[in-house]
Amino acid sequence: MPYRDVRDYIEELTRRDLLHVIEDKVSKDTELVPLVRLQFRGLPEPERKAFWFKNVTDARGVDYDASVLLGSLGSSRVIYGAALGVGPDEIAQKWASVHGNHLPPNPVGADDAPVKQVVLRAPELGKGADTFPHLVSTPGFDPAPFVTAGVWVTRDPENGAYNMGIYRGMIKAPDRIGCATDVSTQHLAIQWEKARRMGKHLEVALFIGGPPALLMAAAAKVPYGVDEFGVAGALNGAPIDVVQAETFDCVVPANAEIVMEGIIRTDILEPEAPFGEASGYLGPRKMEKVFEITAITHREQPIYQGIVSEFPPSESTVMRKAAFDGIYTNHLRNACNIPSVTKVACHEMASCNMLFVIQLDRPALGQPWQALRAAAAFDASLGKMFVAVDVDVDPDSMDAVLWALSYSMQPHRDVEIVRGKVPRLDPSVSPSDDPRQFAYPDGQGTSTMLINAVREHPYLPVSLPREDFMNAAKERWAALGLPELDLQSPWFGYPLSQWTDENQEEADFAVTGQYFKTGEKLVGRRTTPDGKPIPEK
Repeated sequence: MPYRDVRDYIEELTRRDLLHVIEDKVSKDTELVPLVRLQFRGLPEPERKAFWFKNVTDARGVDYDASVLLGSLGSSRVIYGAALGVGPDEIAQKWASVHGNHLPPNPVGADDAPVKQVVLRAPELGKGADTFPHLVSTPGFDPAPFVTAGVWVTRDPENGAYNMGIYRGMIKAPDRIGCATDVSTQHLAIQWEKARRMGKHLEVALFIGGPPALLMAAAAKVPYGVDEFGVAGALNGAPIDVVQAETFDCVVPANAEIVMEGIIRTDILEPEAPFGEASGYLGPRKMEKVFEITAITHREQPIYQGIVSEFPPSESTVMRKAAFDGIYTNHLRNACNIPSVTKVACHEMASCNMLFVIQLDRPALGQPWQALRAAAAFDASLGKMFVAVDVDVDPDSMDAVLWALSYSMQPHRDVEIVRGKVPRLDPSVSPSDDPRQFAYPDGQGTSTMLINAVREHPYLPVSLPREDFMNAAKERWAALGLPELDLQSPWFGYPLSQWTDENQEEADFAVTGQYFKTGEKLVGRRTTPDGKPIPEK
């Protein structure tokens, strides 16, 4: 069922028993995020839920009219699926169905837009940004509250094309928020640079809360120029209602909880951060963009939405993985014409940014390298390691990937280093004072490693008992009342290309008690120690 807003979605989370409702008073600065963070360090993914805090205060003792929703987008794949109205196993199919089927937004008037219930314009902004319970995400280390689930809506200064993206924002003053785009390839950064060259500021609307498909679309890596409103409509199953912004020619979600409008200055940068990053470390303070607020509209008693990011696994890694796996698979199979690609998996402990594993089914000669190079070229800032594996290797299992890396490739033959990538929140790169320069002394930027771990010559079978014997063992295991199994792939053996009819006959002799036949046969194949045949007597 399509969601009109985050309130519809909360009802669905409640119906599915995926929401903790906290009535106790909780500080947004010191208690709220640590409480939710515990589930990412102490619970298996299927047991994680969203949290709705109804009684929010801060370190100054200020109580807020707004409540806070956290963990509602990606605490688990079940929750991510619920946001799209599907089960966890249908997420990739849902994303695949979006391509070529975008639904443009539906314009409504201000009277039909709940986000216009309260309208404030500069200079009468009241408490401005401080009206809302922005969260301190890493208490004890972050220097300020940050907007984490805010979606920034901008328009290309040259052609008016819309862009939506999720970028963090450091709360600096009632009318001033930082805007961290991290790398120059981010779409907002591209539009900001266009505006700077044209000698004007970039107009922007920052919204918080709304139909969950909007945030999924904003977080996904869709090509530049693709309208995320249309993507979100397709994900939602119905067009997104939009309304005109107050201060510039732009539409915003009519059912958002909060919208802050203004400009991102193109004539100044300002220090921003440190902030806990998906790398698992705090990112350093650096010069970043500045958003100046000129208008605020919001619902009465708004629901403030945040995302748990920082150390993986986190809500943001679940969201990235759910989107990136499908997007990369579609890109390689369809856009790059590699039909042997069956699946692409990124990994949460690599923040879903640094490691991508590409599974291929009997690829034609050259296709593993084609897939590796095409994946590395998809985004200049994504991917430090790309690994190609066979179809029987589960790309989501690091145990399986390590097996492939250990015995299906040779580093001198099957590894290629590509230079000139763009650094992305990576503390292994030495900081640079000049954001226009790459950090390596040679000026070639960061790099990525392409590893072809596809078996490209004959292999003997996987050394586990054959499937029929393991299935029989499963039945015996259950009959004996032994503990419930969680079988990891592969859990039975299977032949590969270096397996002959004679090999199979000998294996059949072994399990039917006729192995002496093989022994008798092998007598006739004896040689001397130097490899010469034994003369017949």
